[in-house]
Amino acid sequence: MGKKYLMKGNEALAEAAIRAGCRHFFGYPITPQTEVAAYMAKRMPKIGGTYLQAESEVAAINMVLGAASAGARAMTSSSSPGISLKTEGISYIAASDLPALIVNVMRGSPGLGGIQPSQADYWQATKAPGHGDAQLLVFAPSSVQEIVDLVGHAFSLSEQYRIPAMLLADGMLGQMMEPVVFPEEEPRPAEKPWALTGTKGKRPPNIVNSLYLTPSQLEEIIRERYQRYAVVQEREVMVEQYRMEDAEYALVAYGAMARIVKSAVDQAREMGIQAGLIRPITLWPFPTKEIAAAAEQVRSFLCVEMSMGQMIEDVRLAVNGSRPVEFYGRTGGVVPTPAEVRIAIEKLAGKGN
Repeated sequence: MGKKYLMKGNEALAEAAIRAGCRHFFGYPITPQTEVAAYMAKRMPKIGGTYLQAESEVAAINMVLGAASAGARAMTSSSSPGISLKTEGISYIAASDLPALIVNVMRGSPGLGGIQPSQADYWQATKAPGHGDAQLLVFAPSSVQEIVDLVGHAFSLSEQYRIPAMLLADGMLGQMMEPVVFPEEEPRPAEKPWALTGTKGKRPPNIVNSLYLTPSQLEEIIRERYQRYAVVQEREVMVEQYRMEDAEYALVAYGAMARIVKSAVDQAREMGIQAGLIRPITLWPFPTKEIAAAAEQVRSFLCVEMSMGQMIEDVRLAVNGSRPVEFYGRTGGVVPTPAEVRIAIEKLAGKGN
C-alpha cells in the first residue's frame, strides 16, 4: 500500500487530477469548491501546468473546450450555480466529441440557495447537462478515497469514448478530511489522432466543430454518438451492493448520502429488518439492470436523497412497476441523520408509526 495522506476532499480531488496528468485548469471561485481552484493555483505553476482564473464560469468552460481540442487533459470545477452557467459550453464539448472533466461540488440550490451539502443537481447532471441530445459520464464518489480513485478513471473513460465526464460531489465530501492513498498513474494514449496538434505535413487537417447545417449529416453524427453511449451503458456501469444478499428492503442512495444510509441499514438489521443498500457509483450510465434484478428479490425500495426526489425517477423506471418505490429526503442543505433514515426503513417494513 502506498503512502497515506490526510486531505480535505476538494484538495485530494485536485491532487488526484494532477497525478492523472491534468495540466490545464480553468475555473472561477464559488463555495463549497473553492479549495479545488486554490490548490490548483498553488500546484500548477510548480509543475509546468496552467492555472487560470477566468473572468466568468462561461469563459472557464470554453477555455476547457480549447485545451481539450488540442488533446490536453483539461478540467474545470464549480458548484451548482456555476455549473448552470457552464452548461452551454458543456454542450459544445459534448457535441465536439471532446474529453474533459467537469467537477460539481453541489450546494443547496436552486438560485444562490445556500452553501450546505445537497444532491439537487442530479437531473442537471444526468438529464440536461446542456441543450440537445447528449450525455455526460457522471461519477458519484462517497468518500475522499473514492474521489481520488474516480478522477483518473473519469479522465481515462472520457478519452476512451470521447465523452465529457462529470464528477458529482457535494459540500460534505468536498470539505471533509479523510486519509487517502493515491493510485499509480494509469497509462494514457500517446496519440490522439483527432486532436488539433498541427498536421506537420503528415496528415489532413483535423476539425473540431459542433455546427452542422445539413440536418441529415447532423442526425448521422448524433446517431453515431448514441452508438457509443450504448457501449458505455453496457460496459461501464459501476455500482456497490451492501448487505443485499438476503435483503427484503432495498435502499438506493449515492454519494455522501449513501454513507448515512449504510449506518441506517446496519441499525435496521439490528432491529431484525433485512435491509440492504444499492449504491450507484455511475449515475450515468445508471445501474438499471442491477436494480431490476434486485426487484425480483426484495419487497420494496426506498430511494434516499438530499433533494426533493430526482434519482427516484430512474429507480422507478428500473423497477418498472414490479415493486413499490418510496422516497425519503431532506433538501436545502439539510443532511438526514442515520436515525431519520432508519425510521423511514421501519415505516417501509410496516414496523413504524
